[in-house]
Amino acid sequence: MKKQLSHNWLISQSWLRFLIIILLVIGVFFRFVNLDKKIYWGDEVFSSLRISGYTQSEMKEQLGNGGLSSIEDLRKYQYPNPQKNTIDTIKGLILEDSQILPLYILITRFWVELFGNSVAVTRSFSAFLSLLTFPCLYWLCQELFKSSLIGWIAIALVAVSPIHLVYAQEARAYSLWIVTILISSVALLRAMRLQTKVSWCIYAITLSLGFYTHLFFTLVAFAQGIYLIAIERFRLSKTLIYYLVSLLAGFISFVPWIWIIITNPQPEAIDWTNAKQTLFSSATRWAGIFSRTFLDLGISPSDPGKLKIALIPFILIILVIILYSIYFLCRRSSKEVWLFVLTLIGSVGVPLLITDFVFEKRYATSRYTLASVLGIQLAVAYLFTTKITSSYTKVWQKKLWSLAAFMIIMSGVISCMLQSQAQIWWNKLPEKYQDFPQIANIISQGNKPLLITDVDNLLPPIEILGHLVVDPKVRFQIVKKNQLPEITNGFTDIYLFLFEPSNLLKAGIEKVYNSKLQQINRFLWKVTKST
Repeated sequence: MKKQLSHNWLISQSWLRFLIIILLVIGVFFRFVNLDKKIYWGDEVFSSLRISGYTQSEMKEQLGNGGLSSIEDLRKYQYPNPQKNTIDTIKGLILEDSQILPLYILITRFWVELFGNSVAVTRSFSAFLSLLTFPCLYWLCQELFKSSLIGWIAIALVAVSPIHLVYAQEARAYSLWIVTILISSVALLRAMRLQTKVSWCIYAITLSLGFYTHLFFTLVAFAQGIYLIAIERFRLSKTLIYYLVSLLAGFISFVPWIWIIITNPQPEAIDWTNAKQTLFSSATRWAGIFSRTFLDLGISPSDPGKLKIALIPFILIILVIILYSIYFLCRRSSKEVWLFVLTLIGSVGVPLLITDFVFEKRYATSRYTLASVLGIQLAVAYLFTTKITSSYTKVWQKKLWSLAAFMIIMSGVISCMLQSQAQIWWNKLPEKYQDFPQIANIISQGNKPLLITDVDNLLPPIEILGHLVVDPKVRFQIVKKNQLPEITNGFTDIYLFLFEPSNLLKAGIEKVYNSKLQQINRFLWKVTKST
């Protein structure tokens, strides 16, 4: 790679690194700014419940008895507390969320215990983990491309990548998963180069960490195996034997949790994947997933069609750059390089494509394709670096590719700016939760407000409101399903909240309070006296 660089370009590399450092600072800033501004949505509420050590059944039993609860009572089930310890956290995962792997939850629990109970602190651990992406990515580029310049360009792309920012500010395991993907990839390439027992032991450790971070890491490990077998030309070489031993060691460490998943299955956790979709819907979804690597204006399924149509030219340009970068990588780099990037892209991409287009499932979401996103960014970094710096590229072509790189970078910066100021983004399911900030504001405006609901609306809707409502005078009355609340006096403003509909509760409220329900929005009613 270095031999292809022109002398004139070598003089300007220091300026390039300076610009990349500026982009890195911008990326770090966006990862930590307004951490607590966005709505704390359903998945994050479940993460916090696991961190607290309580189970859903305990929470419903203690809060859903018809008594009055405060915001502090709700938040008891969102943060670590003296009543529950780490063992309780593990028990909650085993009993109710076996598909959520424990590494992120346990470390985040210690993080929150250390720095305090707040949404910003809980999310800050993901933001902190996302910073580890940069050195790991640079190291991977050194091992794979033998080029520090490609590493710097890759860092620039990831620093302002909107999809990385989305999950750097979410209280889920995705930032940790990205880091484990990168560090296991580095460990594999390093072990293949050094051929020492210590390096293969390190690789086995990274596999174990990855297995306990996200279930889809198993697909990444499988793809790494395909890569190594192909490089070794399907021969049972010393390298392949070392790999198999390392994989076996990592897998054995994961066997206990595999047994937990088998004995405590949670099929309802993936019910959302059963929604049928057309081939056109699947294709549109995939185009959106990959284009968000570089451009994300927050468009969600509930937004008007005109906005989506306006984005089509930009999405097509991004997809063309992605496809060409993969083609260029395969034509210009060695087999060891292009095959690694292709297997990384295909590790989760191919299985999810099959489930989407063959079985018509809906597994494909941006959070599940992060391994593919990393592979795409490596390919694009290689394309831009080679086209801009190669002595074989004509001057006008260098200018054209410099402009393309600038546009990709700026689209990322603009996307990050928009996202940092938004209260709800597409990944927070605005079609479900966009009314919640308004609901919290309406409730808080009362002198002595009471919100009535039932246990079906407790998790996650009421807990989401618990993070949005800041006025401590608000009280919640949560009753069991098919039961009516007892009349409570002393409240000036009484509301009924039903995220999950209940005609029985609506009719019962009118009867118990001898009142009418005045609908405010699709989830909230105000109890008004009958005249």
